[in-house]
Amino acid sequence: MENRNDVDKETKSVIRPTNDDARLLAKGLIRSARFGALAAIEAESGHPMASRVSVATDLDGTPVILTSTLSGHTAAILQTPACSLLVGEPGKGDPVAHPRTSLFCNALPVERGSRVHERLRARYLARHPKSQLYVDFGDFSFFRLELLRASLNGGFGKAFELEQEDLQTSMDDPEQWAAFEAGAVAHMNDDHRDAIKLYAEVLCKAEAANWRLACLDPEGLDLVAGDRTARLWYTEPLSDPKDLRPTLVALALQARNA
Repeated sequence: MENRNDVDKETKSVIRPTNDDARLLAKGLIRSARFGALAAIEAESGHPMASRVSVATDLDGTPVILTSTLSGHTAAILQTPACSLLVGEPGKGDPVAHPRTSLFCNALPVERGSRVHERLRARYLARHPKSQLYVDFGDFSFFRLELLRASLNGGFGKAFELEQEDLQTSMDDPEQWAAFEAGAVAHMNDDHRDAIKLYAEVLCKAEAANWRLACLDPEGLDLVAGDRTARLWYTEPLSDPKDLRPTLVALALQARNA
């Protein structure tokens, strides 16, 4: 009979030590996700259920979803907040050869009218502008999927176990960041579309498209063009939102020089 200790050792051996590359990959999968598979416990049956949900992120990288009370997964996470979210889009070829991460979360409803609600509403609409049609309906609510840990599969033979601190961006004052973000995003999209194009097509190596700036945070910025997304990381995380302007200028200069 196989020894349990031998099984445990064999299981652990496939998990690689967590490093900065794994952290960046996991964060990028979360920040870039347009949608994910939400796994929750169905309220009526107690069986696991999986639903496709549109995804955005809060400033610290916490996944955010918008759900209707008519959806089965809303009742599921209200009754049992413990859930998982799988993110990572497959590309060409074998779908399981592409990176993805399973996030272990607790779903927390966001109070309508709160400052957190307004912040998440703005960031969600920046990623999913068509949701403007229903985002304010009375039966729709935002949930923050508070991160606990993650199982990252970076491709064949690249498995990692990450903790909460590996996945989230440390922040002291999210409201201060939110105030700077709103003005900076509007200014860039109105007056500096040439710089945004450089961010996407030169620094992110994305295909030519009508790119716009969606969101900013202390570690990077999110770009969108229709159904396409791109994530651009700063060289170093920012501790003060006042550092955003010189950082954006430096990135544009870097792209022009390239």
